[in-house]
Amino acid sequence: MYRYLTIVFLFYFSGSCFATTDTTSIKLHLQKITKTTAYRNHQNVAQLNVIADYIKSHFLTYSDSVHFQEYEVDGQVYKNVICSFGTENAQRIIVGAHYDVCGNQEGADDNASGVVALLELASQLKGQTLNKRIDLVAYTLEEPPYFRTAYMGSAVHAKYLSDHKIDVFGMLSIEMIGYFKDEKKSQNYPLGILSWFYGNKGNYITLVNKFNKGRFAKQFGKYFKKTKTINTKKFTGPKKLPGIDFSDHLNYWNCGYSALMITDTSFYRNKNYHQKTDTLETLDVGRMAKVIDGIYLALLKLTTMAN
Repeated sequence: MYRYLTIVFLFYFSGSCFATTDTTSIKLHLQKITKTTAYRNHQNVAQLNVIADYIKSHFLTYSDSVHFQEYEVDGQVYKNVICSFGTENAQRIIVGAHYDVCGNQEGADDNASGVVALLELASQLKGQTLNKRIDLVAYTLEEPPYFRTAYMGSAVHAKYLSDHKIDVFGMLSIEMIGYFKDEKKSQNYPLGILSWFYGNKGNYITLVNKFNKGRFAKQFGKYFKKTKTINTKKFTGPKKLPGIDFSDHLNYWNCGYSALMITDTSFYRNKNYHQKTDTLETLDVGRMAKVIDGIYLALLKLTTMAN
């Protein structure tokens, strides 16, 4: 109770952040997920299973409601890992990140950073009294060759929710949150003119929405910015704009749910994207922790108080 009241006090009255995310813990998780004997891509199912087991084991430390969502592709079984809090509530929020990589690379930013956010959120959500259910979902098969297919882990999950008419308030996709640069011209955009509005330094985190974003996406964006944990910019644009739907939230949009992505802008900033150079040594763990703090505080506001 004391921890909860402290967070609420700081959130509402100081306008600043109560830092709850441990950078040492982040580094340990990144090490476990990225420094492996094989790469966690779709061809190395055994390695994907090792990572899925690691995620599940950590989730079980903080929740009694943890399970695999298994499905078959070309004779192989792949697994989403789902951890739930506030299971007594009907309406739920989905917070997801994919744990697979594209090809033979460590994928520290893409997307071990997002998975580590889920692991840290699990530890922070333990014991909280919520008025909405929160499902933390670690997805498989986000990357090519299954991107934009029905075999994406998030597509399987979103379809299950839709088919079973589950009350989903909204979905947050955590996609690459660990790479920051303060140098000029370190940030690119799909349209050059955007640098006039957002600047040319890659020193911020972005909340990416489509037009007609829905209530959840609006509220999450408002509450995340209010935490003031990190320099934050919002971007809303047409769904066809390159990059705006390049992650798991696209499958929730396709099912009619309010969803958004939080990201360091991926390849528009991080030139290690889908390269062997995407290693944990390139990440800014301190600012990554601040992103996770902001996510946690925004979720707490959405699920512990009347909105």
